[in-house]
Parts: sequence; structure tokens; C-alpha cells
Amino acid sequence: MKHLREIKVGLLAAVCLFLLFFGFNFLKGVNIFTPTNSYHGVYTHLHGLEEQAAVYIRGHKVGQVDAIHYDFTRDSAFLVDISIKKDIDLPSGTRMALVSDGMLGGMAIELQLPEQSQITNDKSPITNDKSPITNDQSQITNDQSPITNDKSQIVEKGSFLNTTYVPGLMESLQGELMAHVDQAVLNVDSLVSALQLQLSGDHLQRSLANVHRISDDLTKVSADMKKMMASEVPSLLQKADTAVSNLNTVVTDIQAANLPATVARVDTALDQVNGLLTEVRQPLQPLMLHLDAAVVSADSLLSDLKTHPKRYVHFSLFGKKNK
Repeated sequence: MKHLREIKVGLLAAVCLFLLFFGFNFLKGVNIFTPTNSYHGVYTHLHGLEEQAAVYIRGHKVGQVDAIHYDFTRDSAFLVDISIKKDIDLPSGTRMALVSDGMLGGMAIELQLPEQSQITNDKSPITNDKSPITNDQSQITNDQSPITNDKSQIVEKGSFLNTTYVPGLMESLQGELMAHVDQAVLNVDSLVSALQLQLSGDHLQRSLANVHRISDDLTKVSADMKKMMASEVPSLLQKADTAVSNLNTVVTDIQAANLPATVARVDTALDQVNGLLTEVRQPLQPLMLHLDAAVVSADSLLSDLKTHPKRYVHFSLFGKKNK
């Protein structure tokens, strides 16, 4: 037990170094107890991507950016190393897309899988192979077997992936907004040009002169209306009051004259006149009939005289002829 103190110091130092290493990696977001697979990608511009940035597959975090190397002597100056969980196999054709991570402007890596691809997990394979239902409803087969991985279609660990860049929401909005701003600036410029053209000519002066003339006319009309209201309107109101008073007097006189009794007396007189005319007409009816008969007889006599005048008048120069 001679070196017990040295052993304790050494163990304490080892524990401290382990805690320091674990804490440092923990702060970096690296879990040293989880095995990972590494992949690489080359970019010409990182758009603010930093180490320890998240790596997503369809919105789920599966890893992080381990390191960023750069060599500005080449066009594709940035080499990005990522690590993802070891139990995830990437299908052939997977791309590393540089995407925006939230509204604050951070960047992340999105692993874009090819269409109709599956991410297989060795610990829990996907089993969804169901045979169709046969015509005999009593016999339904449900053959389930795990999908076996085709190693020739899986990206090898440590391989380089194709890279791409997906513009973020703010960049897309900025592009559209700038287009609208440019159009608005053109519209404002055309409006200002048209306004300057109007101000440079005599259109505005003529318009102001017309407004001034209309204002003078309205002032004169207002003065005439005031004079008329002061001179003629009182006399018109007095005449209207006199006419209303006379009308009231006429109405009062008509009411005092007992108009209904007068109308009744007039109706009685008219009835008496009608009766008198009826009594006069009755004795004259026989006389009128005799006169009509005499007129008819005289008319027939004159007609016969015109037709046979010799029956009534005979002239002879030599005397009457004996028959």
C-alpha cells in the first residue's frame, strides 16, 4: 500500500479526463455511446452552415455535422463530414441537401432519399408483404416476411454523396418581394413622370383658373340669394298670409250660409220645373201627331202634282174642247 495515494491520483485524473472528454462531446451534441456512420459532401457555398448542425431525414434528426474542411484552391472549396445513426442504411441516389433550419437563419443538412426507397433498420425490419385475398373467403393467407437488404443498392459507409442547395423561405420571399418592389418602383416612376408633365404644362393653371371662376360665380349667386331673401321673401310670405286669411273667410261664409239647405231648395225647384215641362208636353202630343199627318198629306199631294200636272191644271188658247 505504499503507492496507494499515487494510484488514487491517477484514477482521479483518468476520471476527470473521461468526464472532460464526455462533457466536451456532450456540449458538441455528440453521443459517444451511440455508434455512427460517416458520409461526406462537397459544396461551393455553405450559406452559414456550421459544425454540430443537425442532419434530418424527412424532418427527423438522425445525426449531425461533424467537421467542415475547406480548400479555397478549388471551386468546391468545402468538404462537409456528417455522421448518422449506424442502424440507418442510405439507399443509392441519396443526396445531401443544404436547407434552412428555422426562421432564425440557421442551416442544416437534409438527406433527400430517392423516390420509392426504404430506410431499413437492422434491428426492426419492415414486414408488409401481404398476399391478396383468394376467391375462397374462408382461406386468407397473410405471408409476412422481412425485406432483405440489397447491399448493392446501399451507399457504403464513408462515401461521398451528391449535394444540392434548397433556398429557404426568407430567400424565396425575398426574391418574390424584390420583383414586386421593382414593379412598384416602375409604377411610382411613371406616376411621378405623369405628374411632372401635368405640372410643367398649363393644365394645372387652367384648372385652378376654372376653380377660381366657379368660386366667384358661387359667391355672386350667394349674394343674390341673400338679397332676395331679405327683400322679396318677406313680401311673398305676407301675401301668402293674406291669401290664407281670405280663404279662411270664404270658408267661414260658406259655413254660415247653410249651404246644405240651399242645395236642397235648388234640388226641389229643379224637380218642380221638370214636372211642369212634363205636364206641358202631354197636351201637345195629339197636336203634334195631327201636324205630322198634315205634312205627310201635303207632301204626297205635291209629289202627285209634279208627276201629273194635267190632272189639276189645263190651259187652251181655243177654248174648252168638248169631250
